[in-house]
Amino acid sequence: MVFESLQERLQVIFKRLRGKGKITEADVNEGMREIRIALLEADVNFKVVRDFINRVKERALGQDVTSSLTPGQAVIKIVHDELTALMGGAHARLNFAPKPPTVIMLAGLQGSGKTTTAAKLAIHLKGQGRRPALVACDVYRPAAVQQLQVVGKQAGVPVFAKGDKALPVDIARESLDWAASSARDVVILDTAGRLHIDDEMMQELERVKAAVHPHEILLVVDAMTGQEAVSVAETFNRRLDIDGIILTKLDGDSRGGAALSVKAVTGKPIKFAGTGEKLDGFEPFHPDRMASRILGMGDMLSLIEKAEAVFDADQAKELERKMRAAEFTLQDFMDQLKQVRNMGPLDQLLSMVPGFSSLKKTGLEVDEKELSRVEAMINSMTVEERRNSSIIGGSRRRRIAAGSGSTVQDVNRLLKQFEQAKKMFRAFASMEKGPRKGMKMPFLP
Repeated sequence: MVFESLQERLQVIFKRLRGKGKITEADVNEGMREIRIALLEADVNFKVVRDFINRVKERALGQDVTSSLTPGQAVIKIVHDELTALMGGAHARLNFAPKPPTVIMLAGLQGSGKTTTAAKLAIHLKGQGRRPALVACDVYRPAAVQQLQVVGKQAGVPVFAKGDKALPVDIARESLDWAASSARDVVILDTAGRLHIDDEMMQELERVKAAVHPHEILLVVDAMTGQEAVSVAETFNRRLDIDGIILTKLDGDSRGGAALSVKAVTGKPIKFAGTGEKLDGFEPFHPDRMASRILGMGDMLSLIEKAEAVFDADQAKELERKMRAAEFTLQDFMDQLKQVRNMGPLDQLLSMVPGFSSLKKTGLEVDEKELSRVEAMINSMTVEERRNSSIIGGSRRRRIAAGSGSTVQDVNRLLKQFEQAKKMFRAFASMEKGPRKGMKMPFLP
């Protein structure tokens, strides 16, 4: 999980500061020394760390903190504000042309995930009501055009391609006329990369830029490469004057140094983050929300946005009605489970919940395999069994266990927890009507 190691280190430091009734200059110096070490170990650029620590220290030694009733909380707020500023302050939005099509040019090295990111960006734009198209400008990497066509089909977006004999500049130029005639208002250019930066690649990207005058040049960089990602961003920005950055594989980088360094070094904002291999693993980058995650405060806004994108409002109302009427079935539970899993990996979702990082230290583990086992058991049930779990006797439980590769004990546990959940829903409904004397809340599995 991104920033996991940094998050753990910072929470230890802040816990100690929160325990002090008054913070002295020595306390601030000691805290800043430990934060400096934590940031350097997270692979943050050393110049960025130096400037960050100086700003935090200057504010932390100010009157607002030393005279505060809760100085520890005041220091945490300063760190949160400075982390937010370090990553760009506010969310940086895309620039769209006043007259379509808007041209978005993706650049980056091979292996950074440009082609998949192009499809992810197209899906994101579709969700905003846009009509994007992908353009295959990478004619060098074997099967690059075919890969873009595959992910374009998965994203439900058309792909403009001319084959590997055409020049990238000509492909980019012709795609604009094609987009206009096809009523496509956004064109996403998937350009060629190299294993390393070389002048030939940069010259070609400069020619493409001069030919189509893109409204957005977005650099796609692999967050897991740490400081190398920052160096790559510097070079591309110097040659192309990029408009923003997309960090890919952010979920696989437990340190997060690139995310904390790249804006400060290049001056260009991170606009999006790739958070998984699937096409839905893509989200706008919000510096303030990311700062909250780093400090273990969660990110409820992003969690709500993910839920709103997946859950249907009418289905949610019907589910609420069923819960109140005690009509909630295993089929309803299965439908909800699938929707939750469509929101992304469970550990990522829970990391957005405030305080979850503290719960993990108590031994709480998130096991995606357990959800798969539950899903397999419900899939092994008949339609009638899902609707009415009370009919599932011994022989049926043995059949379900055999069909799902689980044990009878697993099936028993699932059914018991489901019945306890139904009792809880009934209790909540009863409490809204008015609590009855002697009523006890049931066990929540």
